[in-house]
Amino acid sequence: MAVNLTPGFDLQPSAQQVPVSTNYITNFDFLNQYLPDTYEKEFERYGNRTIASFLRMVGAEMPSNSDLIKWAEQGRLHVKYQNVASAGAAGARTGVWTIPGVGAAPGVAPNSPTNFNPQLNANGQNLAALRVGQTVMISDNTPGSSLSNKGIVTVAPTSANPGDITIAYYEAGGQAMIAGALCDIFIYGSEFNKGTLGMQGSNESDDLIFDNKPIIIKDKYSVSGSDMAQIGWIEVTGEDGVSGYLWYLKSEHDTRLRFEDYLETAMLEAVPAAAGSGAGDFLQGTAAGGSGANLNGSDGVFFVVQNRGNVWGGGNPQVLGQFDSIIQRLDKQGSIEENVIFVNREFSFDIDDMLAAQNSYGAGGTSYGLFDNDKDMALNLGFTGFRRGYDFYKSDWKYLNDPTMRGDVVGGAINGLLVPAGSTTVYDQILGKNAKRPFLHVRYRASETEDRRYKTWITGSAGGARTSDLDAMEVNFLSERAVCTLGANNFFLFQD
Repeated sequence: MAVNLTPGFDLQPSAQQVPVSTNYITNFDFLNQYLPDTYEKEFERYGNRTIASFLRMVGAEMPSNSDLIKWAEQGRLHVKYQNVASAGAAGARTGVWTIPGVGAAPGVAPNSPTNFNPQLNANGQNLAALRVGQTVMISDNTPGSSLSNKGIVTVAPTSANPGDITIAYYEAGGQAMIAGALCDIFIYGSEFNKGTLGMQGSNESDDLIFDNKPIIIKDKYSVSGSDMAQIGWIEVTGEDGVSGYLWYLKSEHDTRLRFEDYLETAMLEAVPAAAGSGAGDFLQGTAAGGSGANLNGSDGVFFVVQNRGNVWGGGNPQVLGQFDSIIQRLDKQGSIEENVIFVNREFSFDIDDMLAAQNSYGAGGTSYGLFDNDKDMALNLGFTGFRRGYDFYKSDWKYLNDPTMRGDVVGGAINGLLVPAGSTTVYDQILGKNAKRPFLHVRYRASETEDRRYKTWITGSAGGARTSDLDAMEVNFLSERAVCTLGANNFFLFQD
């Protein structure tokens, strides 16, 4: 017998003491032959990376069992029309005034100041809500003008002329304004002679009807069965303290946290799909046997406030006079006593600097009424408060600072959002009566058999799942929800 020539090996020693790969039984580099001094904990480079906190702090969640959520909000109690003009010349004893925008079909421009309390006739037209015998004040809107009149309505609007009223003036000098001058008219009372009939006709309350549609939000995390059995040398820790040496545990947890963030940011950023838009024409899911319905989108908080609320533009308010103009605007809305301002860091500094310049805003001028005047409670929740006409509470909003989300956005940048605290009264169609609802809350789809607030389930054949022959574990996430922004006229959006 003889030694086989193959496989062979070299018994000839190296001519030099040089560490080469053939000197060792493994392919490790020479520098790796010693156990490295490793940090077994994953370093939290970005700290707590979640941005979800806004809706959890100011909102509430309620179930809904419909594709459409509708609510009614109270209209104005008193009647005022803007941009009204008279064809008559200055000095006339009477004048015919034309109110714009009142001949349209019901529901047109429900938030327009020229459409406060329209009265509907048999033809479905809007009549100006002014009746014979009512007394009005007319104010010239021309900058620098001090002209005004008091008068009484002598001819009310008709179907043929739904926006025309005739006013007889109380002043001896007659009409103060020139022909065509744009004026405001509001009702302050009425006057009738002795023994006359009562007021003819009546006005119906002009409730404002709004609605929103829920959207379905999904996500998924997938890991193969082999990778689930792979143990790493770094201990990973999730945002909630869950730790382990299996990377998939970390990745699955990150997916969960990311999905929870999306549940909030989708409610903030959602917009309706406009007719003829690419999203509106996108028939999602038809190839997979889906419904094939067009995407509807939804009315997110930012969209609603931009369209039905108040917007501050051109940089942050930095001096008290600018902030006072915001207060004066709130005076014209619901005058909610307590308000929360969620701001980015820049806006937060601007508010701090503005208040620091006021000698009266020391410790004695700070208000914490929303927190039962408990300073520690307010500060622990990240709020600082001050009073200027109303109570305001400022809180840094991580979403506006995060560079992977709203932070550092140039086009369409948002610096802050003012949200009224508490609740408002709306008509609940299910209850059939008025009900108190938070100004900002989320409605999620739910019934006795299906709760879609936050669904998660596992598919595949790994990780304990036995649903298919796929050698993987798939963690699925789903939620169907919509945000309801009630009384948007009390919100303020701060943009660049």
